[in-house]
Amino acid sequence: MPTQRQIRTIGKPAVFLLASLPLLWLAARIAGYGESLGPNPIETVQDELGGWGLRFLLITLAVTPLRQLLRWPWLTQFRRMLGLFAFTYCGLHFLNYALLDQSLEWSAIIEDVAERPFITVGFTAVLLMTPLAITSTAGWRRRLGRRWQTLHYLVYPIAILGCWHFWWQVKKDLREPLIYAAILAVLLGYRLWRRYRPTAAAAAAGS
Repeated sequence: MPTQRQIRTIGKPAVFLLASLPLLWLAARIAGYGESLGPNPIETVQDELGGWGLRFLLITLAVTPLRQLLRWPWLTQFRRMLGLFAFTYCGLHFLNYALLDQSLEWSAIIEDVAERPFITVGFTAVLLMTPLAITSTAGWRRRLGRRWQTLHYLVYPIAILGCWHFWWQVKKDLREPLIYAAILAVLLGYRLWRRYRPTAAAAAAGS
């Protein structure tokens, strides 16, 4: 098991670098290096940012099952960083839409949010992620006490909304949204199984 010093000096910088690579690669492509962004670069950037936001959200949710199944308690120490990267990518996804796609035309943005369901769902997810990012520090955890955990249960509906947003956005090939939805179903199903397993076992023993 890695020591606290190894996690602080090696593990966390390594995770930070790996989580930053998609953004750095995207920035390089915007600057004209590497793979082309295609005929609609704004849409490509938006799709890439949203895709990575959803992936990091699912990775964050995978920390607890992996910690429990592999008996690696130290994995928990990376959850906050991974969650903040999920928020960063999703936030940039929305900013790309608002700034580059809509040129900060707030009337058009509000109309889109109100009338286009997949944008409504995606915007709601980003909105719900914001208080989680703000209150992710140890100081906020102390101040909120038990309410902190209740607030951070929002990550579950956020992940559902994220998969839903992606599903509605894709017009033809549904394979990728189906994969993400299946991963989320497994992650949430595992939590339900862990929660109700003792009750089921006790009921079986008493019958």
